[in-house]
Amino acid sequence: MSDTRANLTRSAAMASMVTALFLGAIKGWAVWQTSSTAMLGSLADTSLDFVASMATLVGVWVAAQPADEEHRFGHGKAESLAAMFQIILIVLSASAIAFRAVLRLVEGGETQAAEEGIIVSVIAILATFALIAWQRHVIRRTGSLAIKTDSVHYQSDLLLNLAVIAALVLDQYLGFSKADPLFGLAIAAWLLWNAWQAATEAIDHLMDREWPEEKRRAFVEAAAVHPELSNLHDLRTRTSGSHEFAQFHVDLPGSMTVEQAHDIIERVEEDLCARFPGLELLIHIDPLGHVDEPDNPLAETNEFEQLKDSE
Repeated sequence: MSDTRANLTRSAAMASMVTALFLGAIKGWAVWQTSSTAMLGSLADTSLDFVASMATLVGVWVAAQPADEEHRFGHGKAESLAAMFQIILIVLSASAIAFRAVLRLVEGGETQAAEEGIIVSVIAILATFALIAWQRHVIRRTGSLAIKTDSVHYQSDLLLNLAVIAALVLDQYLGFSKADPLFGLAIAAWLLWNAWQAATEAIDHLMDREWPEEKRRAFVEAAAVHPELSNLHDLRTRTSGSHEFAQFHVDLPGSMTVEQAHDIIERVEEDLCARFPGLELLIHIDPLGHVDEPDNPLAETNEFEQLKDSE
């Protein structure tokens, strides 16, 4: 499973780099032909896409490395770091596009050779559609945050190219000269919005945010199948790259032998890990009736009772 995931994420990162090189070449020629601010913004975004795709390739390669003596929990957070690097590039790109658009609004200027710019934009849209289709396939199979963030660039690229076409048509054929810089500003705003959304998820991973409530609920429901887990409490969860981590405490009778308790917990772990692939699970056994001094206010919360209360 891990080898398949690594191969898929690497293939998506490589496809992204090849696409960025191709789009950068044709858009560079189109900027020279059209003098379009919107096209220049699209070229700047594609150039940063290439750098970001390189970071993605490094991130998914590092994240795929197995745990070692210095990183006992694996290297999954490398994907989140790669995503944060991409987000910084998106913000820089958006800022440069907005600055150029404002200058164009103040100084004026017209675009040229609309036909060449439109043809290039259509080619870019087709190439980007193909890449996004492959990225979505990889994301569905792997859940890779780095590939998901990289895909944000190219989803934005679709809008960038449509905006370029609209700006050139309005400027060249309808005489609305401010269309090009206005579309440039709209592109910058769209990029910043996507950067904000991507940053939220990346920070959640880096800060070990709990699983979404739906996923936690599904986990507790799966655990509730086992009658031995009468008092599951102190559930903690987090995600690191492709790896999921969960731990909880459970009460078992004090009269039970170590071997009996071990057999029960081993059976529970096998079942839960089968239901949640990629999960690393740690279960702590408390003797029935024992009350811990909790190190957090949620430590003694019975997850099964919470589940029943919410139904």
